[in-house]
Amino acid sequence: MADGKANLLLVAIVGCLCLCSTAVLAARELGDADNAMAARHEQWMAQFGRVYKDPAEKAHRLEVFKANVAFIESFNAENHEFWLGANQFADLTNDEFRASKTNKGIKQGGVRDAPTGFKYSDVSIDALPASVDWRTKGAVTPIKNQGQCGSCWAFSAVAATEGVVKLSTGKLVSLSEQELVDCDVHGVDQGCMGGWMDDAFKFIIKNGGLTTEANYPYTGEDDKCKSNETVNVAATIKGYEDVPANDESALMKAVAHQPVSVVVDGGDMTFQLYAGGVMTGSCGVEMDHGIAAIGYGATSNGTKYWLMKNSWGTTWGEKGFLRMAKDIPDKRGMCGLAMKPSYPTE
Repeated sequence: MADGKANLLLVAIVGCLCLCSTAVLAARELGDADNAMAARHEQWMAQFGRVYKDPAEKAHRLEVFKANVAFIESFNAENHEFWLGANQFADLTNDEFRASKTNKGIKQGGVRDAPTGFKYSDVSIDALPASVDWRTKGAVTPIKNQGQCGSCWAFSAVAATEGVVKLSTGKLVSLSEQELVDCDVHGVDQGCMGGWMDDAFKFIIKNGGLTTEANYPYTGEDDKCKSNETVNVAATIKGYEDVPANDESALMKAVAHQPVSVVVDGGDMTFQLYAGGVMTGSCGVEMDHGIAAIGYGATSNGTKYWLMKNSWGTTWGEKGFLRMAKDIPDKRGMCGLAMKPSYPTE
């Protein structure tokens, strides 16, 4: 009997030791995971030059970073045609991202005037090339970065203007977004507080053109207009036209001939952390971010896409560019890209 009790006691002790060892191992693994994430955050901070004001802010940003990485890994584990990555926005909540990158970008008061006409209306879709990439034609300047300023409208309008000027003159010139930010104060355009591409085109026409990026460099802040000091106009446009709304075929006709300004809903988590591939699936249509359509094509598996130029630097997306699903059932287009496209004319 004594031996039986001793054996039971021994079993209980061994069981306790096993449970304790399991708990210690789990705690150690959790600690290792936390340490690995902290180290990954440190590497990310170094990569993007991020510095926080104090340890409390750093601890908070680490938690946001951890949550975003979990979202990225969960999303990428699914079968999507695009993927996400820990880019420069990986320490921002989606609400913070929306507030800093999209909510100020496009002024919702921007409306279309009376129909402008659409010079590509009679173009046959069957006559268009299967794919277009204006980068290969030398009509797209390198990716730029709007920073914390809500000036996407200016970057979109300038990208479209740079494209049409190249096609009409044979010269690709990097034009000044800052001149629009500082000087375009008509319509709804309000510098870093947002604007509208059609109003930007109107300003360029009224102003007699735009100067170069080098002559009027980008600062990412609202400043006093220096147009009177920049006498050398580098490029002009004669007018602008709106692409018929909610018609991807019409947009294709325009993009086949020149880069086009488009408005999208750029506030979703997948837009925030986009790293590559063709963006598919569902997204909003709030029209809060201006970009430029610079081509279209199809992947090897047949997925049709629009090629877009963004203004968030080269560490976002496909070195600053984005591919979005083309010819989707929703007539408004992926993230609303077909709702209000427009382009300058020469």
